[in-house]
Amino acid sequence: MTGRAHVYARPHINTDEIIPARYLNVHEEAELAKHAMEDIDADFVKRVKPGDFLVVAEDFGCGSSREHAVWALRGAQVAGVIATSFARIFYRNAINNGFLAIECEGFCGETSPGDEIEVNIGTGTITNLSKRKVYLFTPIPDFAREMMQVGGLLEYVRRKIERDKNKSHSA
Repeated sequence: MTGRAHVYARPHINTDEIIPARYLNVHEEAELAKHAMEDIDADFVKRVKPGDFLVVAEDFGCGSSREHAVWALRGAQVAGVIATSFARIFYRNAINNGFLAIECEGFCGETSPGDEIEVNIGTGTITNLSKRKVYLFTPIPDFAREMMQVGGLLEYVRRKIERDKNKSHSA
């Protein structure tokens, strides 16, 4: 996957800053996307293009547990978030919703807004094409990668139930 970097180097960006609480009565991703990151960067949704990446510092997604934060970013067609570290609940919500969340130490501090980056989940590398530098990231567990590939936890469970049902019928 290749896209542009949108860099926010401030640590502890919380879920209320990713999608403000005033929009929590909205459940459609396209509508939430209109307000993604607006309290940090009012022009974010004007600049972000499908396939771009959010590059952030440590403890991204801290604060209240809300899937809306993931939905807003996914609705804005952000390909994923590359963070120094994630708040545990945001990371789990990302996986459960089939949204790419990568931890990569040092990447945020060495990446500039607009840099073109390439993420290879299979090799566990991020290449900053603009700076010609390669970074290794914390491997994504197989189950999480599979959940992201099928679109999230609900589809993952549905497919597992179907596979198990087919196995019991063929036995």
